[in-house]
Amino acid sequence: MGYNDDWESLMNSVFGPQGRVRGGGAADKAARAETKPEGKAAGKTAPPRPSKSSGMPDLNKALQEQQKTLDALLKKQNAALRAQQDHTTTRQALEESRQLLRDMEADGLLARGTAETPVEHMGSFEGLAAEVKKTVLGQDAYVDALVRAMRRPFVLGTTGPRARNVILLWGPSGTGRHFALAETARLMAARGLLQSDLSARMDLGLYADPGAERLFLQDLYAALYAPGEMVLFDHYERCCPAFLKTLASLAVKGSAPLTSRYLVNREGILVDAGSALAPGAVSRITPQGKYLIFFSHKGREAMADLLGAGFVSAIGDVCKTQPFTAENLHALAAQQINELARRCLRQLKLTLTAGSDVRDYVADCTSEREGAAGLAACCDQIFQALCEYCLRNDSFRQGTVALDVRDGVLRFSIDKSQPAPLLDLLPPAWNGDIDEVRRELDALVGLKEVKEYVFGLADNVQVQKRRADAGMKTASLSMHMIFTGNPGTGKTTIARLVARYLKAIGALRGGQLVEVSRGDLVGRYTGHTAPLTNSVIESALGGVLFIDEAYSLYRGEQDSFGLEAIDTLVKGMEDHRDDLVVILAGYTKEMQQFLTANSGLASRFPNQIEFPDYTAEQLLDITVTLASARGYRLDDQCTAPLLDFYQWRQAADSRNAGNGRLARNTLERAIYNQSRRLVAEPDAPLDLILPGDLDLDDD
Repeated sequence: MGYNDDWESLMNSVFGPQGRVRGGGAADKAARAETKPEGKAAGKTAPPRPSKSSGMPDLNKALQEQQKTLDALLKKQNAALRAQQDHTTTRQALEESRQLLRDMEADGLLARGTAETPVEHMGSFEGLAAEVKKTVLGQDAYVDALVRAMRRPFVLGTTGPRARNVILLWGPSGTGRHFALAETARLMAARGLLQSDLSARMDLGLYADPGAERLFLQDLYAALYAPGEMVLFDHYERCCPAFLKTLASLAVKGSAPLTSRYLVNREGILVDAGSALAPGAVSRITPQGKYLIFFSHKGREAMADLLGAGFVSAIGDVCKTQPFTAENLHALAAQQINELARRCLRQLKLTLTAGSDVRDYVADCTSEREGAAGLAACCDQIFQALCEYCLRNDSFRQGTVALDVRDGVLRFSIDKSQPAPLLDLLPPAWNGDIDEVRRELDALVGLKEVKEYVFGLADNVQVQKRRADAGMKTASLSMHMIFTGNPGTGKTTIARLVARYLKAIGALRGGQLVEVSRGDLVGRYTGHTAPLTNSVIESALGGVLFIDEAYSLYRGEQDSFGLEAIDTLVKGMEDHRDDLVVILAGYTKEMQQFLTANSGLASRFPNQIEFPDYTAEQLLDITVTLASARGYRLDDQCTAPLLDFYQWRQAADSRNAGNGRLARNTLERAIYNQSRRLVAEPDAPLDLILPGDLDLDDD
């Protein structure tokens, strides 16, 4: 009997003809009598209702029994509808997966017929790894380990709210660690092994200092109680150690105590309950039976250093990705082009066609370090260029765009038009103008050894890029520097040019210079220094952090705030070693002492560059250059007195003479004196500085 038949039978058992309630004969008559119009029954008393003592059926009890039957039937129907919806969702997910495989078959990435292989192993892990490998390319061993990690709690079983499994996923950037997990979760949900493929994600790098405790606990609580069965943790290496202990307790003990008792309001926000014995207060948190998954570029040993051996022992599975081979990158490039084609059709209404030459072009646009991320960036650039074409034509219309590569140049053709370079449509990227920066460096007086070192950085970047293009291993060069020397020797000027130059040669993505001193890094109270230093580091990412008079950070072993700033700086340099250059500057002797403040400080600054004092001749050249830049010229008779003056000052006290500042101050006084002279001599040249304008005696 179907659900409709069940419903009809139930209704017939409750209601009679014309929808009247069924009951005993007398009861039915009494019910009809009660519904007669009052006018026709004037002066008559309605017969009494039947009672239990009269032996008549209890109508209310009958209706209650029928209501229970009705509720059970409704519950059964709702369950059937939900099952039907879940089945439909599963079928849709599987069909989407098959469609992606069909696209890959069309490009020759998979054997014909692969997309139609049965994959409906509902409630089973059978064939799951093979299914994931159809979209996650080049990481077969990693996928096998990941599926095994997700299956482990199904075999071992889990109890209570403890973590379902603790998993470490590690390997180089751009090797698909996150994508493989997402694909595995998607297919597990389609098979009914997970309720959904949703996950909560926490960037532990946001909680680097103890002052972020409340924020950390709130975000952790929200992640554990969020929809989905997985909680993902990134950048545990940057997290405050105290918070890592909380995560270790969750993994090892199955719960972690909170530092206070909290109430949870309607929005899911933790509110400190204080000492009040409030009902429902939370004093511990548990993993809620979820997968706890950590991502890293480092393995088990590095994790043990921060989280302890107990935590590492609680890890159920460690899964590692490998760098992609050239063959893998070509297959991934084809996959990215397929996605690009779908994106163009969906958003630009353009049908994209491309051959193996375009696939090879995209594959060559990445490096071993960038991996799949470089492929995605290249395809995104292609999409941006096509968007620019559509915007310039003022409308979107259906058509076909064909891509090809000629002499290393990516070209496009719309509806068989004449091919044209595609990336020329994009505005040129600003790179800092290498030639302009070199000219400015060359124009600086002296500093020959400093210039040679800076120009050598470009040579190293170029060679490493050539090695990457040839498929060879690259050696990252530490570009952190220490500039030592007296004030006015050009340290700050060179630092600014270094920032621009590193941007221009592609060694840095930003090229900005953030110049700070002790007051910008060291806090005024306990717990203030680390977040202050971290905020400065964040502002300098992609560029150069220049710390003048860096030795002032270390005022002895009793300077706990200064030592905390140094420790935070060293950690930040390690965490962002590919996205930050730190330059320290100061007196030579003091800087040598400063390097003893932290055991890892000296090793992180392999490039120590001494800025020598300018000679008298160089100071004279600087004076002439500064004057020319301001629209002045020095009379030839100024040369001898200036040389004598600079030699005398350098011999007397080179450390405090000012060097370049001495030349600037001398010129400014001469300009001031010349202005007073020109008032009395209106016909004199306005740009000429005479020996009498040089105020050299009072210095």
